[in-house]
Amino acid sequence: MSLLQNIIPALNRTPSCCDDAATTDLGRTLKPAYEIKETTDAYSVTVYLPGVAKEGLELTAEDGQFRLIGRRAWQQPEGWTTLYRESADAAYELVFAHDNAIDAGKIAAELRDGVLRLTLPKHETLKPRKIAVN
Repeated sequence: MSLLQNIIPALNRTPSCCDDAATTDLGRTLKPAYEIKETTDAYSVTVYLPGVAKEGLELTAEDGQFRLIGRRAWQQPEGWTTLYRESADAAYELVFAHDNAIDAGKIAAELRDGVLRLTLPKHETLKPRKIAVN
């Protein structure tokens, strides 16, 4: 079974193991829409975070867990009445567990127009190897 099959059921909204200040500061959170694709070298994750700027994005990888927090910077103008709003005014939070198969030192992230693209490289020991026969 691949790591991708292992982590998908483990994706959850708020981890039960982490009751730190960042979780309690967030208040109500939303789980963003995302896609995960696997190649032989890495996992590619695309996360949709409308309204989140680079300054409002926090990514952490530690102890077999990857955590993303996205805060929106938009404030409702004074005297403005909302008639309809398609999305709630809450921070995004996405947490998933992995079996330490991701090389955290080589994670790459790019945020453009509210779309975050992550590359989570696999450890060298997990990549397929070709074995020479003598």
